Amino acid sequence: MITEAVRNNAEWCEAMCRAHGRPGAFGPHAWTNARRTPLYYPDAVTLTADASVRDVLDGIDRKAPGASVKDSFARLDLTGEGFRTLFDAQWIHRPAGLPVPAVDTRWQAVRTAEELAAWALAWSGGDADEAALFRAELLTDPATTVVAGYGADGRITGGAVLSDSGRVTGVSNLFAADGADPAEAWAGCLGLVPDGRPVVGYESGDDLPPALAVGFEEIGTLRVWLDAGA
Repeated sequence: MITEAVRNNAEWCEAMCRAHGRPGAFGPHAWTNARRTPLYYPDAVTLTADASVRDVLDGIDRKAPGASVKDSFARLDLTGEGFRTLFDAQWIHRPAGLPVPAVDTRWQAVRTAEELAAWALAWSGGDADEAALFRAELLTDPATTVVAGYGADGRITGGAVLSDSGRVTGVSNLFAADGADPAEAWAGCLGLVPDGRPVVGYESGDDLPPALAVGFEEIGTLRVWLDAGA
């Protein structure tokens, strides 16, 4: 299942880059992008456990600082290439068929550019520059569904991105707004996953326990590397 989670995440990275007019390329061992990727998104993602340093670094732009690599299996050592570890995280998997906890909020897909703009501001905590990451082009991607939870007053209480890669659905960018319960956000977005579909993603630190509380399990470690010159 970790291979499915890795591929799903790489396809989401590609979808985000396409929305910004900067598509990458899938190779046998890594997804890479020859142009600098959008904010918070890696320049390369390993797809196999035997991916090499050259599989990731030969396909990215290192002329400017800030290059990053998602080492999906935590197998690479990029210190000799001038990188440092940015963070480690855990791939997570929720088996198909588990019951979804009930929620008190209304959850639905984001359909319009106006709805996406409001979602992005809630996701970013009101930071307009960060919110600009989510472009309307994502709404036309058939594999991407942005979902939001709404309180009784119509305010966005949480959200996530669901990514369809065939056999699994990935969850990313999950957030709970204004002190809302993250477990409620997990339950809300899980209610919009197609029936019978395993769900994958990754989390770390304080964001991991709420996912485990709704039925996810840890399946492996990933590592994100950042060019030490950044």
